[in-house]
Amino acid sequence: MFSNDRAEMRKFFRDAWTLKRQGQALEPLQQMIVSVIDQHPEYHELLQNRASLDKDFDPARGESNPYLHMSMHIALIEQISTNRPEGIRKIYQQLVSLKDSNHDAEHSMMECLAQVIWQAQRDNAAPDEAAYLACLKNLVNTD
Repeated sequence: MFSNDRAEMRKFFRDAWTLKRQGQALEPLQQMIVSVIDQHPEYHELLQNRASLDKDFDPARGESNPYLHMSMHIALIEQISTNRPEGIRKIYQQLVSLKDSNHDAEHSMMECLAQVIWQAQRDNAAPDEAAYLACLKNLVNTD
């Protein structure tokens, strides 16, 4: 799954969803992907459409990238499960207690993740973990 090839990564999502719909066995990573897809019924039809593998999503036209969105969920799930950066699991647990669901907590956290990734890309540097954790802590302290 970990590739710089956009179509290959998107195909991995689509293939996992296809296997799930066919009732076939899934590898652990595929299970994680399918659990994220299950929480996003608005993407189900898209994942059944082969043309979505090549589609560009233009934020200027109000289009969000569902593959990026689901990938951010997966990144957060992995960060929380490994508690990396250290302290993220505790923040997540606190945020879940303030939100309606784990999914809603992840959506709140995505704003911080997106911000730190954007900053790192802009500065051509590694993501700033301290800034990331500070942003996440702010979610808990202000909600």
